[in-house]
Amino acid sequence: MANIFYADLIYTLLLFMQNHQPIKGAIAIISAGILFAGVNTLIPKLTSVSTIDASVVALVQYLAAFLFLMPSMINAGFFQSLKTQYFGLHCIRVFLSAIGIQCWTMALAHPIPIWQGIALLMTSPLFVTIGSGLILKEKVDKKRWIATFLGFLGAMIILEPWSEEFDWIVLLPVAAAFFWAGYSLMVKKLSSNDSPTTMVAYLFILITPFNLLIAMTNLSPKGFSMPSFSDFGFLILLGFLTALAQLAVAKAYNLADASYIQPFDFIKLPLNILAGWLVFNWVPPGKLWLGATIIIGATMYITHAETKLVKKNYD
Repeated sequence: MANIFYADLIYTLLLFMQNHQPIKGAIAIISAGILFAGVNTLIPKLTSVSTIDASVVALVQYLAAFLFLMPSMINAGFFQSLKTQYFGLHCIRVFLSAIGIQCWTMALAHPIPIWQGIALLMTSPLFVTIGSGLILKEKVDKKRWIATFLGFLGAMIILEPWSEEFDWIVLLPVAAAFFWAGYSLMVKKLSSNDSPTTMVAYLFILITPFNLLIAMTNLSPKGFSMPSFSDFGFLILLGFLTALAQLAVAKAYNLADASYIQPFDFIKLPLNILAGWLVFNWVPPGKLWLGATIIIGATMYITHAETKLVKKNYD
């Protein structure tokens, strides 16, 4: 009897899900948050027991992710989408992404507490707003400028640059947010001419050479070092989780609007806090919640305003 009840319950839930695409999108973005929390925990765990450099971690991680994603990308017309008149701009876009990846990986490897890194990474949409107004010359109203200012105020509360304990290394997540914002601006600029498939194709084709270039230039104090045999198990797992997370994000935005997805994306903060606490016993201070609340509120307003503007222009 119980088995019949549970079978009926599961069938009802599946039927409900089939008719509610946005809910499936929310589940996909939460799944991505769980996967990224695993990635963000594995990187400092690996670098705490290995001499491997953070730049090499990023290189092998994204190369492995590319190999895992290759079959699905081929099915999506990966190689057919390489025709573009803007190859140089795609190179700049992917290079910005690679620098962001390296900054973020270095931050985790330092290690900067996950809760601090994730909260500061949420400032990326604020940089996008600034770039949209100053670089792309888009119209940004006064309310969005105020929201952007408040968002950075929240970041300052978390960073406390006026404190004697302030260390410049904690700006690495902000640098990652800045470069990923530049990447997003390039996507906005190119999306009017090239398809999303073209964007993804060039991202994964170019990301490994750029990561290799950065790793070989020895930007990190540790310098370039080849991973050991035992390191490769960690790195392949990182690549696999990264590939799944990227697929989940793509699926989420395919199923629902950004304005609907964005609030669920913020669940990544408590997920990463939980992971940091379970693995490293990192407990965030009270300033995190105040600063993060301000950043999240500002980002939600900007996302909502941007979505309304896009819908207005479309109509």
